[in-house]
Amino acid sequence: MLWQTLVAARDLGRLHDIASILVRYGFGDLVRRMGLASALERAGRALRWNIAEEFAHMSPPKRVRLALEEMGPTFVKLGQILATRVDLFEPEWIIEFSKLQDSAPAAPWEDVHRQLTEDLGSQPESIFADFNPEPLAAASIAQVHRARLEDGSEVIVKVRRPGIRPIIEADLRWLARLAQFAETESMELRAFRPLEVVGQFTQSLRQELDFAVECRNAERIAENFIGYRDNDNSNVNGANCDTELPQIIIPRVYWTWTGERICVQEFIAGIPGRDLQEVDQAGLDRKVLARRGAHAVLKMIVEDGYFHADPHSGNVFYLPGNRIAIIDFGMVGRLSEVRRDQLVRLLLGLVRQKPERVANVMLDWASDGAVDEVTLVQEIQSFVDQYHGVALKNLSLGTMLSDLVTILRRHHLTLPADLTLLVKAFITLEGMGRELDPSFDMAGEAMPLLEEAMRVRYTPAAIIKRGWETTGETLSILASLPQDVSRLLRSARRGRLEIHIDVTHLKRVGNQLDSAANRLVVGIVVAALIIGSSIVMTVTGGPSLIGLSFFALLGFSGSMIGGLWLLVSIWKSNRVGKEKPQ
Repeated sequence: MLWQTLVAARDLGRLHDIASILVRYGFGDLVRRMGLASALERAGRALRWNIAEEFAHMSPPKRVRLALEEMGPTFVKLGQILATRVDLFEPEWIIEFSKLQDSAPAAPWEDVHRQLTEDLGSQPESIFADFNPEPLAAASIAQVHRARLEDGSEVIVKVRRPGIRPIIEADLRWLARLAQFAETESMELRAFRPLEVVGQFTQSLRQELDFAVECRNAERIAENFIGYRDNDNSNVNGANCDTELPQIIIPRVYWTWTGERICVQEFIAGIPGRDLQEVDQAGLDRKVLARRGAHAVLKMIVEDGYFHADPHSGNVFYLPGNRIAIIDFGMVGRLSEVRRDQLVRLLLGLVRQKPERVANVMLDWASDGAVDEVTLVQEIQSFVDQYHGVALKNLSLGTMLSDLVTILRRHHLTLPADLTLLVKAFITLEGMGRELDPSFDMAGEAMPLLEEAMRVRYTPAAIIKRGWETTGETLSILASLPQDVSRLLRSARRGRLEIHIDVTHLKRVGNQLDSAANRLVVGIVVAALIIGSSIVMTVTGGPSLIGLSFFALLGFSGSMIGGLWLLVSIWKSNRVGKEKPQ
C-alpha cells in the first residue's frame, strides 16, 4: 500500500509538515485520497483539519503558490519548473507560478564557515585575501558571498546551504510517489503528466545542487561566445564602446576552489538588469542593450542549441559600452539539430504567415498523443491567417508561441520538455526586451538570424554532410539486419519469443483483483470460524467463560472482528469508487 512506502522513518517528519500545509491551504481532500492521513495516524501523527480563513476565499492557483512557498525550497523550485509548462497550465496558473521568488534568510555563518573549510581544505580566511561573511544574496539552495583572491581579483563565492541536500532528497522521494499515485489513480491529474514533470524537475534540481555542473554550463556557453561580434551599431547616441572588449560577458570560473557545494567565479561590477533608472543615468543605450541581448540569446538557441533557460533581468548585468554580462547557468536548455531545424521552420512560418509549415511542425512536436489532426490543422491555420498583412514590428513572437501552445493544450497535447524551456525563454526574453525598449521588435530581430540559419542548412556542404550521415546510418542498419533476423528466428524456434505490452492501468487492475481475493479469503475464514465455533460450543468439557466454551467464544470474537473489517473495507472501497471521476 502507498502509506507503507511513504512512512519511512527518515521522511515521516517531513511528510507530516507537508500534509499539514496542504490541509491548511484547503487541499485536505488530496491528503485523504492519497492515504497520507491514515498513514500519519498509524504512525502516531495527528493532523489538524481546519482550513485557515484567510485562504478559504483565495483562487486555487494562488493557494497552490502560497503552499509551495511554505513547503520550502524543493517546492519553490518545482513551481518555477511548472511556470515553464505553458503547454499544461492555463495562463492564471502560469502567472502565479511565475511569482515564486527563490529567497530565504541567510544560513548561520558558523555552519557556512564549517562547510567552506571542509570543501576548501582550509579556512576561507587563509585562502582568500578578504572574505565578507555577510552574503550579497541568499536563496533557498545557496547564498553568495563577495571575496578577493591573493592576486587582487574580485570574486563571488556561491555556497550551497548547509544540510539542504537531505531535505531535498526526502522531498524528491515524496514527489516521485505522489506523481506515481496521481498518474495511476486520478484521471484529472493524469492530464498534467505528473511523472514527466517530476522526472524533468528531479533531473534539473539535482544538477542545480551540483555547482560544478553549473560552472561547466557557464564555460560551455562562454566558449560559444569566443570571438562573437554583433553588428548592432553600438555607438548609437554617443555610447562609449571599446571594440576590443567582448560584448557578451560570462563570468570566469576559478576551478581550483570549485566543487559540488561551492563555486568561485569572477565578480561582475555592473548595473543589475532590474535597475533601469541607473541604466539611463550611466548613459547606456536601451535600444542597443535590448537588441544585443536578444541577438545573444537567439544565437544560443538557433546556432548553438545550448541556451540559458531563464534569461530574466535578475540574471543580467549591464556594463559600460553597452556590454551585457549573463550569470546563473543552473538551468540550461539543449536543442538537437533536428529540434533547431523545426524551430527555424516554425518561427519563419509564423513571421511569414505560412500556416501549413507551422501546423506540420506542431504536429511533429505533439506526435506522442492521439489527436484529431484535421481539426488541429484548421485551428492553427485560422490562428496564423489572422496575422496576415500585419507589419513585422507589430508581431509578438512570445504571444504567438503562447497562443499556439494554448491550441495544443485544448487538444490535450503536450510539448517535449526541451521545448517547454524554449517557449518560456522566448516569452521571458521578449518581455525583457520590451522593458528596455517599448518599441522592441522581436520578430524583426529574429528574422535575419532565422533566414541565415535556413540558408546555412541548405548549402551544398550541409546537404552533403547530412546525406553522408544518413547513408552511414542506413548502411549500419543493413549491416546488423542479418544478425537481428537470426536472433529473432532463434528465439521463435526456442519458443522464447516475447511481446511486451505496456498497459497503463494494468497494475491498478491487478491491485483491485488482489484486494478482492483478500476479501474473499477473509470471508471464507470468518465463515469457517463461525461454523467451527458453533461445533465447539456443543462439545462439553474444557475451559469455559460465563458458562460458555472459551475456545468457542474466542472463535466467535475472531469472526466478529474479521466480519467488521470486511464490512468497513467494502464500505471504503465503494465510497472511493464513487468519488473517482469516471
